[in-house]
Amino acid sequence: MMPRTKAVESKVPINRQTWDRFVWVVKGFAASEVGGKAKKLAALLIALLFGVNALNVVNSYVGRDFMTAIENRNMTVFIGQAIFYVGVFAATTVVAVFYSFAEQRLGLLWRDWLTRLLIDFYLTNRTYYRLNISGEIANPDQRIADDVRTFTVTTLSFVLMLLNGSFTVVAFAGVLWSISPPLLGVAIVYAACGSLLTIVLGRRLVRLNYDQLDKEANFRAGLIHIRENAESVALLHREGRLTARLLRHLEDFVGNFERIIVVNRNLGFFTTGYNYLIQVIPALIVAPLFIYGKVEFGVITQSAMAFAQLLGAFSLIITQFQSISSFTAVIARLGSLAEALEKAQSTPVSEIEVSREEEGGRIVYERLTLCSPRDGRTVIRQLSATIPVGTRVLIAGPNDTAKVALFRATAGIWRAGKGRIIRPRLRRLLFLPERPYLPPGTLRELLLRTGQEDKISDEPILATLSALDIERVVTRAGGLDVEKDWDDILSLGEQQLLAFARLLLAAPQFAFLDRPGAALNHGQVDSILKMFSEHAITYLTLGNGDEKLEHYDMVLELADDGGWTWQSIQGGQIVAESAPSSASLEAVQANPE
Repeated sequence: MMPRTKAVESKVPINRQTWDRFVWVVKGFAASEVGGKAKKLAALLIALLFGVNALNVVNSYVGRDFMTAIENRNMTVFIGQAIFYVGVFAATTVVAVFYSFAEQRLGLLWRDWLTRLLIDFYLTNRTYYRLNISGEIANPDQRIADDVRTFTVTTLSFVLMLLNGSFTVVAFAGVLWSISPPLLGVAIVYAACGSLLTIVLGRRLVRLNYDQLDKEANFRAGLIHIRENAESVALLHREGRLTARLLRHLEDFVGNFERIIVVNRNLGFFTTGYNYLIQVIPALIVAPLFIYGKVEFGVITQSAMAFAQLLGAFSLIITQFQSISSFTAVIARLGSLAEALEKAQSTPVSEIEVSREEEGGRIVYERLTLCSPRDGRTVIRQLSATIPVGTRVLIAGPNDTAKVALFRATAGIWRAGKGRIIRPRLRRLLFLPERPYLPPGTLRELLLRTGQEDKISDEPILATLSALDIERVVTRAGGLDVEKDWDDILSLGEQQLLAFARLLLAAPQFAFLDRPGAALNHGQVDSILKMFSEHAITYLTLGNGDEKLEHYDMVLELADDGGWTWQSIQGGQIVAESAPSSASLEAVQANPE
């Protein structure tokens, strides 16, 4: 399915609530089950930051004395300082490597925790289904996978850069002040002016980067759609339309990226010149002091290093603006995702009350009215019926929308309407959609309920497959415990039969079947329905008009105007009723207003 998107806002949706969520995520991570390990890694990173800055300060003085020894042609001091230089470099290398290692470990730990948290929110209470139906959020999968990675890694990187910048300011401000107080003032003013101009020149990047992530995700989703539907595309020769669609997505993200390049070009003119001047300014101020004999030659080198370190700390906005703009877009996207997840989780409860009957044994519809969620049109009006175990029901009539609505309402995913549905708990009630869903995995995992893999032996599995005449699938799959992508190796009919095999092995009280004959012939459907009866599985079938009535006890006819009628079946013939069924099927005849 191609992703559905809505028009995005004119501004990137970063607000107080977004930043509140940001803080909540950080606090939640610190307080989580992995928070202890995270705090230890964070403490180690701070200690290593102290070490790196201390070594940088030491390095500035070693460099000063090293250059002064060269100026004075003092070989003894030169050799001693050179050895000291190498030692400082070696220590800095060790500290820097451990710093990078600890940063990556902490980033991975955070990403793992946050991804698990979002997956839990995404899959709880069918939130994924509501987001898909509403189309409110584009590419939630990409946000959970890619944006979480960028968010955790970049957040940690920026926090450490800010800490490092703070340590650097403290460490090198004193060095610059001892060399030349005006040089410290120039560094502060230069960085402040540069940061302001960078924000003015590059602020468009935030919005452009936000759009770029979605546009590239749409293009990637189009390619995935073709791969997942390769056979249908080839058979129907839809390459032309899909090519045009892909090219539109390609033009979208290429055009947006061209605008990003233009902004980066304009920003680059300023930042490149800004960085070049950093190398010259210290010499312009300190060189006259050396010329007049007020400082040693090595002080020029020391001032250049200290100035560059201090300015780097003050100029994070300038040096990291492109990364900051991308990061801001990621925060906005994750904020939008979090908002959509919260909204889906807190969606007002439907007026359709779905109750679970602990004892099971029946499905009850009490004055159930179902409406179209798009236009509010009534598709079923005040349906009231009690369907006990053993009463096989064919749901017929020309109103396909009403059939689907009843199917989904019974499953609890149709929200437009009112009334009450009483049903057994879900372990006693299974729904089989028209197109079978066979997730990748082993054949055993496919056929058995979760948690039953080690409790049911091979014999009943193989016997069920043999009864359905698809035991060959085991050989083709290489056994019951070999992972496969079933869409690639099975026909649609075989997939449907495997879905029926899973239902037979689960042995629920009730089975809701959506057009079971869509991919099977009449003989196969007859055989399967007989198996259901033999296994005491009561089935309700959404018909397509050619079902054999001898397999059913009742017919629920759904009319186009929302009306409905019950009719009993005797001897394979429909018998109209005007009173509740003697077969314990209680129903209201016609449409009570």
